[in-house]
Amino acid sequence: MASMRDIKRRKGSIQSTQQITKAMKLVSTVKLQRAKQNAEKSRDYFRCMYDTVSSILRKTSNLDHKYLKSGETGKKAVIVITSNRGLAGGYNSNVTKLITRGELSGENLAIYAIGKKGKEALQKRYEIRADYSDIIEEPAYADAMAISKEVLEAFSKGEISEIYLAYTAFKNTVVHVPTLLKLLPVEINEKEEVKGEKDGEAEGDGRALMNFEPEDEEALNLLIPKYITSLIYGGMIEAVASENGARMQAMDSATSNAEEMIENLSLLYNRARQGAITQELTEIIAGANAIS
Repeated sequence: MASMRDIKRRKGSIQSTQQITKAMKLVSTVKLQRAKQNAEKSRDYFRCMYDTVSSILRKTSNLDHKYLKSGETGKKAVIVITSNRGLAGGYNSNVTKLITRGELSGENLAIYAIGKKGKEALQKRYEIRADYSDIIEEPAYADAMAISKEVLEAFSKGEISEIYLAYTAFKNTVVHVPTLLKLLPVEINEKEEVKGEKDGEAEGDGRALMNFEPEDEEALNLLIPKYITSLIYGGMIEAVASENGARMQAMDSATSNAEEMIENLSLLYNRARQGAITQELTEIIAGANAIS
């Protein structure tokens, strides 16, 4: 059994740790409130942007545009959004598992890292094409625009064939969903293709046509970069809210566990103290009996 001094030292160490976890929980709670508001305000816009532009791009496969043609390299770009700090439960590992164990596992990937934890977890297995870890602290639309410009430039040059976004979607304070979203090229599933053919037959053509005003080249040059930028920015906003929610839960669990450990150590300390007192009394009584 540990001595009273060891138990007391251990208890003091856990109490110090508990104070830290309490403080981190409070900080995460405050940050979460602001991040949650931003995520909820912007969510509808980014979902509408994705649905609308995806629908447009599905009907433009006949156009010869630099943002609609896949490169022949087979390399896939993945914009990975994680955090710069740990102590957030499985927040970071859940995102990296989307890549290392998900549908992209074993693929030739070029990683555009937003967040140090994602970069550190993936750099041994994949090429880190760019590191934007600093911007996740205070996400800005201009930063998302810079990332979008670089990724689309590589796509238009044929250096990469597909663009994905890996982030954590924020549903509520306790539910955060790791998400892998394909940005370009837009996929057409069988149901949509059949529906499109039926719509096109009704118009006398093999597919529904998309008319552009101004010309398609100019319209897509404006539309697609804004589409990619908006989704990257939306992903960062939701990721920040998810990070703070995950950290708040992790620190709350750590604080509760520390409280439980302190109670157990207090019980052990009291037992050890009682045992020491009993032993002293026994020695005093034995000494008194020996004298008498």
